[in-house]
Order: sequence, then C-alpha cells, then structure tokens
Amino acid sequence: MNIALWIVAGLLAAAFLAAGSMKVLKDKEALKGAGMGWVDEFPPKVIGGLEIAAAVGLILPALLDIATILVPLAATGLVLMMIGAIVVHARRKEFQALAPNVVLLLLAAFVAWGRFGPYAF
Repeated sequence: MNIALWIVAGLLAAAFLAAGSMKVLKDKEALKGAGMGWVDEFPPKVIGGLEIAAAVGLILPALLDIATILVPLAATGLVLMMIGAIVVHARRKEFQALAPNVVLLLLAAFVAWGRFGPYAF
C-alpha cells in the first residue's frame, strides 16, 4: 500500500506541477484560448501557484523526512481545490472537464486517507 500511495502521490505531483506551471507561465489570453474560460473569474497565477505548492508538498516532505504531515495536508488541499473546480465547471456547464477533476479528487483523497491514517510516515 505504501508503494501505491507513493505512485499516486507522484502522479498527482507531476500532473499538478505541469498544470500549475502552465497557469503561472502563460498569460490570461493564452489560457482562455486553451479553453480555460474561468480565467476571467479567478486569478490563474494564484491557482497555478497553489497547484505547484501542493505538488511540492506531496513529495518533498516525505522524500526529506521533514514535516511529513505536509503530505496529507497537501493532498487535502488538492481535494478542496478539485471540489471547487467541479463546482465552477458545473456552473459554467463545462461538463467535459468534470471527469478529470473527479479522478484527481479521488486520487488526492486516497493519498490524504492513506497518509493521515493507516499508512502515515
């Protein structure tokens, strides 16, 4: 189970590092052109920064064995972020974006459960 949690945390970290970097590095118009119409309502650089912080928080504390409580906290933050994303996409009737958000939410919830619970560091 520990290996599964590491794999899922690594996949989540890679996904959110890539997504967050894109939101931080591209301007609003480029993001809007890529189908992210929500950028007019929410600051993409802040959301991207939070995604990058969560990606780092999923891996680095456990890797360095320092403040390992940050791993499940980062996963919980991603769960909350994905709940927000699901609500935003549902309100905007962007139903094609719901499935990836639900999958990411479930994966983050799995890491949070495992690292807060029976498989904590």
